Amino acid sequence: MCERTILIVDDEEEMRLLVSMYLENAGFRCLEAGDGEEALALLSQHPVDAVLLDVMMPKQDGFAVCARIREQSDVPILFLTALGEEWDKVKGLKLGGDDYIVKPFSPGELIARLEAVLRRVQRVRENDGRLQFGDLAIDEKGRTVTVGGEAVKLTLKEFKLLLFLAKHRGQVFSRDDLLVKVWGYDYTGNARTVDTHVKTLRMKLKDAARHIQTVWGIGYKFEG
Repeated sequence: MCERTILIVDDEEEMRLLVSMYLENAGFRCLEAGDGEEALALLSQHPVDAVLLDVMMPKQDGFAVCARIREQSDVPILFLTALGEEWDKVKGLKLGGDDYIVKPFSPGELIARLEAVLRRVQRVRENDGRLQFGDLAIDEKGRTVTVGGEAVKLTLKEFKLLLFLAKHRGQVFSRDDLLVKVWGYDYTGNARTVDTHVKTLRMKLKDAARHIQTVWGIGYKFEG
């Protein structure tokens, strides 16, 4: 499975290191920022699957940082804070936060709530016809694909192949399976057509091509 990237924003280095350790042990990749400006800079440079955002920070508190993130991104945001008052939770959620975790918390609680938010956001995007896998975004209704915000021009069959694999992530399909599912039952061409389309897809997707994986002796699958 491809690593999901989490941005940890906290002015306390020890807390960042602790949370990073929890997440990396659970299979996540971590980026760290000590303040809001650094967090925004990292968001503009790297695809991120979620943000863990401390509230009590100097210069700009987490609420202000959340508002600025929401001006440019719908990335899931989970607040990490020692504040436990109801008003603080409501304020954070109204500003666009997706969850609120009060310190101290256990590794198990952190991972469980992060996974729950990621699943919920993915379901919402799928229901809206959008699929997001790190820097790769697929809009089924608009028939568009972007990588890191840059549009990728695909033929209709390339788009259908990518969309089918992405909607069935983790499942392995043979070339014959894909011919039936993407090209149709009445297609009479060679199964190597699938290999050709996968090759061109990978070239166009560049770094995001890591999501399309070859299963030797069988066919292909999508991981994300």
